[in-house]
Amino acid sequence: MVGPTYHRPALNVPPAYKEAAGWSPAAPSDAADRTDWWTVFGDPILNDLEAKVIVSNLTLAADEAAYRQAHALVAQDRAALFPTITLNGSDTATKPVSGVTVNGISGGGSNAVRTTYQPSIGGTWAPDLWGAVRRTLGAAKANAQASAATLANARLSMQTELAADYIQLRQYDEQRRLLAATADGYERTLAIVRNRYTVGVAAQSDLLSAQSQFDTSQANLIDVERSRAKTEHAIAILIGQAPAAVTIAPSPWTLKLPLLPATVPATITQRRPDIAAAERSAAAASEQIGVQTAAYFPNITLTGQGGYSSSALGQLFSSSTSFWSVGAAAAETLVDFGSRHAKVAQARAAYAQAVANYRLTVLNALGQVEDNLAAQRVLVAEQAHTRSAADAASRSETIVRNQYAAGTVDFTTVVTAEATANNARNTELNIEAAQLTTAADLIEALGGGWTTNALPRD
Repeated sequence: MVGPTYHRPALNVPPAYKEAAGWSPAAPSDAADRTDWWTVFGDPILNDLEAKVIVSNLTLAADEAAYRQAHALVAQDRAALFPTITLNGSDTATKPVSGVTVNGISGGGSNAVRTTYQPSIGGTWAPDLWGAVRRTLGAAKANAQASAATLANARLSMQTELAADYIQLRQYDEQRRLLAATADGYERTLAIVRNRYTVGVAAQSDLLSAQSQFDTSQANLIDVERSRAKTEHAIAILIGQAPAAVTIAPSPWTLKLPLLPATVPATITQRRPDIAAAERSAAAASEQIGVQTAAYFPNITLTGQGGYSSSALGQLFSSSTSFWSVGAAAAETLVDFGSRHAKVAQARAAYAQAVANYRLTVLNALGQVEDNLAAQRVLVAEQAHTRSAADAASRSETIVRNQYAAGTVDFTTVVTAEATANNARNTELNIEAAQLTTAADLIEALGGGWTTNALPRD
């Protein structure tokens, strides 16, 4: 076969992640190196939704159909390696004009209709002398593998998006619980201020401020409901259902934060489906160089045909009515004014582009892992401070409310303490949700539970 022999492009990757310094790998049972990686979050509802994504997501259905097209193209290109066999048959009735010969049949002095029967079998074969067909088949196989990897990447993306949406949904549930508790506190504060205003020991401005706080908390509750409904609708679409058909009941915050061991950079090339797709695209581009190079050499076609021809149906298959023919044809372009050279140059440039895209995909993958490792490290440190701040703010809020009830502080102090406590609790919740989302993103960046062994080999 003419053309270059493909070798996977070399990559310059570091032996370890910079952000993985001091990383403590989890026990094997907790690692995400498996197909159902989302189970590390420990939520049975999420597990059920993820299973539906694989079956019913319409984006995945489209990508799966694209893979089947690429797979069928492999079979089509493989067929070009073999001869094409045709079976022909004809039954021709001829009424010659008297004294005139038509198609070799003389009318003589008769106007009788004559019938000719002619079955035959023929074949055409263009031997793949220079490997153009085999290169085309190799490119089709590589493209089919790239399509399979693209399908796997789409599946991983949809699974990660669903996990992120589900985490967001449960964050809204927890936020609604916090807001409801805050609203109850504001309602109690409003009752205290109203009583103090009634007996003349509180200003009307205090009453208006307390009423404003309570009404704002109710509006925030309604706004969370709107956001939660929108997220629930997004989940419904991801699992291939109409939003009206999906209802996810509110649930307490029970999602577990998994410990995820970070693989070394060299192994990420085997675990990311988008990297596999880029590498297979490079392989397909390499095969196209051979396809275009083969155009410099002559094409040879072998043909053959054999059959019978008789006007008497009973004598059709006798040796005297048989015929056959064999032949060979060769064609070579002598002058094309640089067309073949340009096509080879174009194929080589396309291969260089595919290699660059492959290496860029690997670099982006390494960057995504580093980003998520850094985010996890920062969020762990940040969580300790936000939790402490939330506890302190809650205790301060309780103390200030009691002081106001005793008349030792003004209402402005109460407003400030309550706002500080509410913000601290929301910040703590946001950090917890960010940790979970980052964990899902890190799993995706590491390739989930997918490996290149999943690629089709035929």
